[in-house]
Amino acid sequence: MYDSGKIIPGLIIFVLFITFPVWYNHGDAGAVPKPELPKEVKQCVLPASEMRAKHMVLLNTWRDQVLRTGDRSFDVKIGDQEYQKSLMNTCMQCHSSKKKFCDTCHSYASVTPYCWDCHLAPVE
Repeated sequence: MYDSGKIIPGLIIFVLFITFPVWYNHGDAGAVPKPELPKEVKQCVLPASEMRAKHMVLLNTWRDQVLRTGDRSFDVKIGDQEYQKSLMNTCMQCHSSKKKFCDTCHSYASVTPYCWDCHLAPVE
């Protein structure tokens, strides 16, 4: 190998450059955000752990069922309240602040949901 004097240092610099974010932050992604939850509501339509992990799947399923079949019924009844499949009439009734609830986690995860392409964002 005639260029081993250039290849080995080049590989070392490349590995250091690629792994820089990990060792600079010591493997820490930062503090997990704590979205502001509504005080008057004790329970969501699904358990909190399930909503954290799968809320976008739930919203996409609701959207598809409502738009394709017109089915707005949702099989959850909490107390005397029945819920329908609706972002604005179900979710945003309790989680009324997009900035304090939705945007805190979406900014942390660097995702841009397309909910607000069709729906009107709640007025803060």
